[in-house]
Amino acid sequence: MPPPAVPVEFLFLPGLGPVVAREVRDRLPDAGPVREVPGRSDSLVADYRGDWARLLDLRTIVAPFLLLSFPVPRPRSLTSGEFFPQIMDAVRLVQRINPETPQTFRIDAAGSDSAGFQRLASQLEDATGLPQVPEDGQLLLRFRRSPGAGPAGAGGWDVLVRLSSRPLSSRPWRVANLPGAANATIAAAMSELTSPRPGDRVANLMCGSGTLLIERLRAAPARFAVAVDADPVAVDCCAENLDAAGLRGRVTLLRADIADQDWAGSGPFDVLLADPPWGTLMGEHQTNAALHALLLERAHAVAAPGARLAVLTHEVRIMERCLRAAEAQWALGDTVRVFQKGHYPRIFLLRRR
Repeated sequence: MPPPAVPVEFLFLPGLGPVVAREVRDRLPDAGPVREVPGRSDSLVADYRGDWARLLDLRTIVAPFLLLSFPVPRPRSLTSGEFFPQIMDAVRLVQRINPETPQTFRIDAAGSDSAGFQRLASQLEDATGLPQVPEDGQLLLRFRRSPGAGPAGAGGWDVLVRLSSRPLSSRPWRVANLPGAANATIAAAMSELTSPRPGDRVANLMCGSGTLLIERLRAAPARFAVAVDADPVAVDCCAENLDAAGLRGRVTLLRADIADQDWAGSGPFDVLLADPPWGTLMGEHQTNAALHALLLERAHAVAAPGARLAVLTHEVRIMERCLRAAEAQWALGDTVRVFQKGHYPRIFLLRRR
């Protein structure tokens, strides 16, 4: 008899829901239909009965959570012998499937400093032997009223136990970082939006630390791949990350300005990826109109007929103006607005006319 299906909640950056739903459907054959979580724009839930470790390989989510629901009026009731063992079963599952076993835990809940939650934390410390580290404990337990619960907790409480020791967006291959580097789950979503194929010829323009290219190559192999950046520090960072990802031998890494002609002989390309600097951590806002226009011009010059170009940018108005000026070269397909830490970058998916 197959194991019973249990609900798993997938946390993601708001705006990426459709891409996440597609990844869950395509990569988790043992997952049931994806459904929305009432009142949330950053989560989807599906019943799952497959290999737990496969959930840690998802690329477009921030983290998967085991969803436990309890018919209790308040969190302190969860310390009872009826409910606490279920929480401990989830904790042991996290300890079993993670290569990096959690060494600390934390509770994320409104009123986490209340007597009820402090009692629960103390019981977890005794049962697991792990210390509570409120800011960045590796084993994360979130508590919330169940959807439809009344103000006094009537209707129950949910406990969400993160199945990964750390957010999945914290990629192990990212050993070198640059200010303003793309979030890895956004980069993975960009890759999926280009419909990656093994025969693609891929270029990452203004590659920075290489996040977009690495996520593309993790999605599918390429016929060949090129990374271009004028900044020697960025080129070094990209090389370190490619080495850590085991991809260095599959990428031609070039130090060059995209305005130069020398690197263009590496094309033509079927897929081009770029996240131009946007003037807060990298680059200058005053020059970004010219930079975005140059990006579209140079990408068109090296693109094969029908090539896909995915651009991640915070300079939405500038990009829209540049696209109107370049409408004879590029057709606009999907646009995806993402929320990340107070910012709303947008992914533009273009096709060469």
